Amino acid sequence: MTDTPFSPPGPGAAADSRSDDWRIDRERARAGAAGAIAADTLEIVDETASTNSDLMARMKALPRERAAWGVHAVRAAYQQTAGRGRQGRSWRTTPGHALTFSLAGVLPRPLAGLAGLSLATGVAVVESLARLAPAEAERFALKWPNDVLLDGGKLAGILIETAWSTDRASAVVIGVGINVRRDEALEAELDAAAAKVPAQTRPTQPAALSQALPNANLTDTLAVVVKALTDMIERFGTHGFAAFADRWNAHHAYANREVVLLDKGAELARGIATGVDGSGQLLLSTDTGVQAIATGDVSLRLASDAP
Repeated sequence: MTDTPFSPPGPGAAADSRSDDWRIDRERARAGAAGAIAADTLEIVDETASTNSDLMARMKALPRERAAWGVHAVRAAYQQTAGRGRQGRSWRTTPGHALTFSLAGVLPRPLAGLAGLSLATGVAVVESLARLAPAEAERFALKWPNDVLLDGGKLAGILIETAWSTDRASAVVIGVGINVRRDEALEAELDAAAAKVPAQTRPTQPAALSQALPNANLTDTLAVVVKALTDMIERFGTHGFAAFADRWNAHHAYANREVVLLDKGAELARGIATGVDGSGQLLLSTDTGVQAIATGDVSLRLASDAP
């Protein structure tokens, strides 16, 4: 990877700023991805409603029985006007500060065989980001089911959607949002909004890759993450999440700590988070035994942070 300085536009600056050094360098990204990004696969646009929605429409139009396995498209946007995360939450960014992209692909697995795909994606993202800053690798972690943390703050989010599935294959779109450089104006705005809602429903405080890697930039971040996701899709297609469970547990932010599962602020379960099993379920050690929690629209908090 090169160490090209990254100079994002200031708060509120448009994507067509006169200084283009914050933009993604297509050829450097492809070179850094070691052949994982074909020339006709990578798309970069200034603005769109949602890269996930763009690629979902495209994947739904594929002839299902003839769709080739593997990655079909990578679409990055400097700004998404309707970006979203889990539970329908909006994902807000300003151009040059965050990397937002989606990767569309076909896996040789039916819908039931996709269990744990979001967690495997988290493994690929956290490991690739840690490789960018190897001296700071221990600062990166995973929060179940698939948030990537840096120093306990949310560094990256993941949203996976299934376009279609047959008994032989499934087409998926993997959306990834990574805070590459801090956006202090947006952080202040989000903090003010969070202060108006109950503590138990507040989102995790944001973190940015530049806190561990001062020269972090969108180009090199895209390269390493897409390469890792391409490798992940190939391995997941063959072995499923079982091939990633140990790696996920190695990055578990809340390992052996008491946690609480919340649904819209209401407590669903409480126990010691011991890790995940081979299908991606969170294992909670409780007074009544070990509970296996499937992924869903729930929030995980440390018990010390919950009411």
